[in-house]
Amino acid sequence: LARACVYMEDLAVLQREHAALRHRVLRLLESCAGELVHGAQLSPHGPLPVSPHLPQPPRAPLPPRGPIPPAPDPHAELQRGLLDFLVVRGATLALPASAAALLSLTVERHPELSRYEVGAGNVTRALFELQNLVPAAVRVEQGELAFLDATALSAFQDRLLGRPSAGASAGTAGGGDKGGRKRTATAAHDSELAAVMDLVGTKSAKEKERQEQADELLELLHKPTARQASETDRFRTAGGSKLQEFCRHGTKEDCARLNGTGMPCGHIHFRRIIKPHTDVSLGDCSYLDTCRHMATCRFIHYEVDHTDAQRMRQGSAQLDPFARTATNRVDDDPFSRHYESQFVNCDIRTFPMQTLGKFPVIMADPPWDIHMELPYGTMSDDEMRRMNVQVLQDDGVLFLWVTGRAMELGRECLEIWGYRFVQELLWVKTNQLQRIIRTGRTGHWINHSKEHCLIGVKGDLDDRFNQNLDCDVICAEVRETSRKPDEMYDLLERLAPGQRKLELFGRPHNVHKGWTTLGNQLGKTQIAEPWLRQHLLDEGVFEPQDLAPMPTPPRDPLVPPWGGHDPPERLPREGMQ
Repeated sequence: LARACVYMEDLAVLQREHAALRHRVLRLLESCAGELVHGAQLSPHGPLPVSPHLPQPPRAPLPPRGPIPPAPDPHAELQRGLLDFLVVRGATLALPASAAALLSLTVERHPELSRYEVGAGNVTRALFELQNLVPAAVRVEQGELAFLDATALSAFQDRLLGRPSAGASAGTAGGGDKGGRKRTATAAHDSELAAVMDLVGTKSAKEKERQEQADELLELLHKPTARQASETDRFRTAGGSKLQEFCRHGTKEDCARLNGTGMPCGHIHFRRIIKPHTDVSLGDCSYLDTCRHMATCRFIHYEVDHTDAQRMRQGSAQLDPFARTATNRVDDDPFSRHYESQFVNCDIRTFPMQTLGKFPVIMADPPWDIHMELPYGTMSDDEMRRMNVQVLQDDGVLFLWVTGRAMELGRECLEIWGYRFVQELLWVKTNQLQRIIRTGRTGHWINHSKEHCLIGVKGDLDDRFNQNLDCDVICAEVRETSRKPDEMYDLLERLAPGQRKLELFGRPHNVHKGWTTLGNQLGKTQIAEPWLRQHLLDEGVFEPQDLAPMPTPPRDPLVPPWGGHDPPERLPREGMQ
């Protein structure tokens, strides 16, 4: 880090020196340009001699065919593209315009610029250069383009490229030799201008060395540490991916007919379920395996082909196509050292959640009131705002599922509970046949094919959390109403391995090893952590007969008592009436 700071300071000094040199050269260029144009207009004896203060372009003959020309300078290419864009589109450009917006529009007009590593900083630099060259046409304020005279800028481009402008053409038609002398003077000036711009834009050997050192430093800073690489390898599937694809044709019959071989492929297939009441002419059921009337539904339903299922079970992959999740490493099950699942059957609105201690990871799927008929009870907006979630975490992350109108309310609740919104996870819903659903049961105007999960952070996330292991999109099947993908549990275990985790508003299908689940449909309360069980009994939250027998704890549990935090404070006696 000390080396990095020295490099950055040296780079800043070099940039300031470069800017000062550029400023001096541009001022000299302006003065010389004024002399050239003035002399061209007044002198009847032809063009003025070239100014001795400006470097002369080389007069060497063209190189023979064969040698590879030097690579173009990215900044010079951006200068040309930006100038062309401002001349063509400047009259309709909304001002002020940011450097990032100008970069996007310039690359859109000149796609070849996407090959170069240029950014908004290059655009800002080019704008200041244009302002110094043609101050009457370009004005930059606070790094943004605040004023633009496209006509004056077009005339400057014509002079720079050595082509006659509209005024020059008219003068040529009526002025004869005088117009020719003007063009000659302009061409000489433009040649000198181009030489100066090339000189200013060329990096010195010292600058190139500093740039290489800066690139090496950035590469070093972005390279994962040994610990990060080890954690990534820990969750990598042993022996490579065990995922097996479903055949895109669906059934074996369709696969053999459509693939041109007459034989089904080696992927997993489905089998049609045809019952006496099934009407094949109606086609597939829109809800497939989530149909609530499957016993009487007249549409076609499907199941995984049993031959493929048996073949996969007996193969080396050891993958059960009926299973919802797969173990990453047979020799290192990340859940083997967790406590058994524990769940509390309660009304979350009134339960004293501070008695549970602290949880680094919380996932919640609240029963939002989304103004639709739902098969379960909902909570009002004010009840959600009053939830005492903040007592469950000091430093950690909260995954909050939202849908419909609850998306804005969810962000508001995160702020009220003391979280800062950092990212959003997206669940793309697929049906049994692994296709995106098109006829869901939610949505006011169009059917929902996705759900959002807001991610909020509270406090500081230390090295207990593994960041940048997973992406923010999950593609998974839809099952029972409001049931979320099981892939979330693996994702959160990779995010915070060996940490206490809590799920709010859970149901029986949410109960999971290593998790504490709270909900009002969970049956008899089961507590697996011995210290939590004793605390709840001491506080009078439960009586011994209210609790299910405690499961056998793991031999070497990953989670220390209270997850390494201090035990929760005792409840006030007046609160236990």
